[in-house]
Amino acid sequence: MNPVPMPVAVLPGVLMVDDEPQACKWFQRTYAGEFRVLTATSVDEALNCLDLTDSDIQVLMTDYRMPGRHGVDLLREASRRHPGVIRVLVSAYADKDVAMQAVNEGHVEFILEKPLDEALTRRALHGAVALATARRQDRDLLDQRAAMLRDTLGFLAHEVTTPLATVQGYLSALQERHLESPDPGSHEARIAQGRPGDVRSMLDAARKRTEYAQSLVTSFVRSASEAHGSDPAQALLASELLQSVCAQYPYTGEEAAWVALDTRQDFVLPGRRDLVFLVLSTLLKNALQALRESPSTGAPPQVRLGLLPMPGPEGGQGWHAIQVADNGPGIAPDVLQRLTHEPLTTRADRGGHGMGLVFCRRVMNSLGGGITVGSTPGEGTVVTLCFPLIGSRA
Repeated sequence: MNPVPMPVAVLPGVLMVDDEPQACKWFQRTYAGEFRVLTATSVDEALNCLDLTDSDIQVLMTDYRMPGRHGVDLLREASRRHPGVIRVLVSAYADKDVAMQAVNEGHVEFILEKPLDEALTRRALHGAVALATARRQDRDLLDQRAAMLRDTLGFLAHEVTTPLATVQGYLSALQERHLESPDPGSHEARIAQGRPGDVRSMLDAARKRTEYAQSLVTSFVRSASEAHGSDPAQALLASELLQSVCAQYPYTGEEAAWVALDTRQDFVLPGRRDLVFLVLSTLLKNALQALRESPSTGAPPQVRLGLLPMPGPEGGQGWHAIQVADNGPGIAPDVLQRLTHEPLTTRADRGGHGMGLVFCRRVMNSLGGGITVGSTPGEGTVVTLCFPLIGSRA
């Protein structure tokens, strides 16, 4: 058996800029064991190197006095084009004016004097690398949060559009059925009904869908607030969230009777509970749609929402889980393989956009968990949301 190669540690990149070749050689020889050192002898050469290898360079160290453009010119341009790179100025002329110019124009983080002290320079370089790493992590976290909020907003816009379109349809129908009263002075409105109770039924359905749309918007606003730290998340039991989703969903006809809850294996949800609300609402909607659109098989339609413990891989740490299962028509194998990884819908003619399960996967990944979809054509579908272990309640 061939040995598995060990990963090679990548040294942090440092670009040293000095018009004296000997200074560059000394720097490279002294610090090459701790850093991946690149060198340049002019501002233009350094900028070209940064443009080509920006993601590999954490620290830019430059001399101040150089022919043509000086070090502050380089720092200023690097600050604009490569803000993630930590900037260090080296100068034998480190007077007050040079230092102020470097800080104000080049946004320099460290200033070192020539001749360079080896130990002091080493400490400055390690400090600069640590600062670059921390800033990159912060930037990546902000990018992830921004991407999640953008995805959530796009998903929410679609999900809210559906119930609001239904409300608009009911209102249009009521408007068309409005009849003028034969008594001009009457305060009573008259609306023609197709069958007894028709108007009340439409008004009730419109109210439920409006409340559901409002609940989705409220969930998004809370999630956005939590993402920016202005509204600390409160611990919430999975059973409470499941009950809330089932209570607020705008069922049609007898759909509410199709849904069964099993909340015996309860646990505490990890953060971002309102995003999980959106996920569960999506899964419940998908299950009910599948049952509504499938031919009758004789068995009563059923959607099961349950809490259960999940074993970890090969005896590793386990998971808490929420399952949404239905006894609908199931999903074809070729569709199933792609379902949570790319926008895919079998309901494009009815407004489907295919982002539902992709959004659910992104939410679960952001929580440190995951989502699996299992299905057998003709026997139904089971979607499992896996959460990292935090707390449980018997």
